Amino acid sequence: MYVRPTRTVLRPLIVAGLGLLAAACATTPPEEDPVYQKLSELDGRLLRIERVLNNQSLLDLVQNVEAAKTEARALRGQIEELEFELETRREQQRELYADFDSRLARLEQGFAPGTVAPTVTGAGSALPVPEGGDRANYQAAFDLLKAGQYAEAGAAFTQFLETFPQSNLADNAQYWLGESQYVTKNYQQALQDFRKVVERYPQSRKIPDALLKIGYCNYELKSWSEARQALTTVQQQYPDTTAARLAGQRLAQMSSEGH
Repeated sequence: MYVRPTRTVLRPLIVAGLGLLAAACATTPPEEDPVYQKLSELDGRLLRIERVLNNQSLLDLVQNVEAAKTEARALRGQIEELEFELETRREQQRELYADFDSRLARLEQGFAPGTVAPTVTGAGSALPVPEGGDRANYQAAFDLLKAGQYAEAGAAFTQFLETFPQSNLADNAQYWLGESQYVTKNYQQALQDFRKVVERYPQSRKIPDALLKIGYCNYELKSWSEARQALTTVQQQYPDTTAARLAGQRLAQMSSEGH
């Protein structure tokens, strides 16, 4: 005869079954747990993604560093080229200065001691390029000097300074005016003109050359103390210039002569 189980009988069985199931889950190793396996898989995928991102950032950083190095090398090359070009121009300028100075010195031999450049008056004192500006007239006066027309050059530079006193070329014009007197051995007037360069244009790049010629003029005028002072100033204040080298040569000459 079949007897239907009552609720009172099933309750203990269900409880016992759930206990066994829980015990079974509790005793399942983590590596065999599907949930654990899924979490491990997700964690691994996340780790790989992080590695990719980190590697990409590192790659970008390396690429940026290499680009910066390449740009730095290019800039360094350009700087070296500019330095070479600058030094080449400096050397050319030194050679031109030395050549011009030696030519003036040779031309001096063609004048007797005490010879004074003739004074040009009247129409000769007008600007060489009446309708031109300061640069055109400066170049014309300088061309006269290079051509050996010292009186005309002196008059042109004098007129230039009167007409264009604010020109950026005024300091150069004042210096070459002194040269036009110096080459004809009018040392006293040349001395005054070179001093004006120092006094009126203290920022001029012609200061070392003007001081050198002040020393030269005083040497010719036998003012030994003033000559030595000017030449020594060139050496001390402008040591890396051609003027300083020439000043040293003249000082050595003075010492050998007992001055």
